[in-house]
Amino acid sequence: MKFFIDTANLEQIKEAQALGILDGVTTNPSLMAKEGITGEENIKNHYKAICEIVDGDVSAEVIATDFEGMVREGEVLADLHPQIVVKIPVIADGIKACKYFSDNGIKTNVTLIFSSGQALLAAKAGATYMSPFIGRLDDISTDGLGLIEEIRLIYDNYGYETQILAASVRHTMHIIDCAKIGADVMTGPLSAIKGLLKHPLTDLGLAQFLADYKKGN
Repeated sequence: MKFFIDTANLEQIKEAQALGILDGVTTNPSLMAKEGITGEENIKNHYKAICEIVDGDVSAEVIATDFEGMVREGEVLADLHPQIVVKIPVIADGIKACKYFSDNGIKTNVTLIFSSGQALLAAKAGATYMSPFIGRLDDISTDGLGLIEEIRLIYDNYGYETQILAASVRHTMHIIDCAKIGADVMTGPLSAIKGLLKHPLTDLGLAQFLADYKKGN
């Protein structure tokens, strides 16, 4: 399973990259604003800065909601760097734009997926990635992980190559559960990724090893 970090914070991206396990980055306008990145040129430059840190795909989201606007913005974003993946919403014009980009060799991430039907349309349109928001489904007492299981079954039934990118990952167990049910990618905060390192027996064992070493020296 690929590990993406969901942030626009360059220091967090650098820390995840330094671990040696980072495969890519997802961002959105809200995450950009959280870092104080506003204005079209500043946002473009920030995307390029992210691409200089990581080796893998970087999702950059369009703002337009009409087909022509999404195509226009997406082509500009794709020209910024070869690692850019154009992130588009799963609306009718978004599916049309996804098909256009797919036909023209531009990678896409169809986002705001909340049903297996939406995921099926994204795959039919040739999406590179498709992002079901599992945490937001959990927030309304709906089984986010169950949705990923449904999508995995459908994609495997027909051999779709679209990658299931589990988004809105909130915590470490989300990552483990996504790995169990076959998500291709997960994107979440640095804290959730670093949480995979934690276990009290590891801490106790290391403390004992160091204590024993000191006794012998």
